[in-house]
Amino acid sequence: MATLSRRDFLKVSGATLAASSLAVLGFTPQHALAEVRQFKLERATETRNTCPYCSVACGLLMYSLGDGAKNAKASIFHIEGDPDHPVNRGTLCPKGAALLDFVHSKSRLLYPQYRAPKAKEWQRISWDEALEKTARLLKTDRDANFLAKSAAGLTVNRWETTGFLAASASSNEVGYLTAKVVRSLGLMAFDNQARV
Repeated sequence: MATLSRRDFLKVSGATLAASSLAVLGFTPQHALAEVRQFKLERATETRNTCPYCSVACGLLMYSLGDGAKNAKASIFHIEGDPDHPVNRGTLCPKGAALLDFVHSKSRLLYPQYRAPKAKEWQRISWDEALEKTARLLKTDRDANFLAKSAAGLTVNRWETTGFLAASASSNEVGYLTAKVVRSLGLMAFDNQARV
């Protein structure tokens, strides 16, 4: 690069500008690019999903190889936006485009963990234990703090000591059902991640 003359530099810059301008105007080898993409993903299993990051709920296409058996554990190797999804039409924000790093992160939790009061270490527990422990704690708190009548004697049926935050990537139907369940328990503090 140090031996590049001024004239050669201008030639390279001009050729680069011309090539990038042609690409922007649509003169790209689409057929060749489609063949490369098809070859890369030909043997992969395609799975549709929703991006977990924000309330936009963009559609994803995840591609994995492997049959899930002992000899070939399934592993995601490519994630892209779903062009048929009505929200994002195939586009992804920078966080969504980096989902592959999220999926393969060494610090990603894959199972529930519990830390007992005053303990320093987290211990792995099963999903059944986690759900049972959560349900038991919620019932104990509701039984102790449920307010059926106000000071004036009006029926209020409130549970004011616990809050609930719903997931933003859920569908409208799941959000509706979540709100109905939470309100039927008497919870007053209820919000959705979409507003956070």
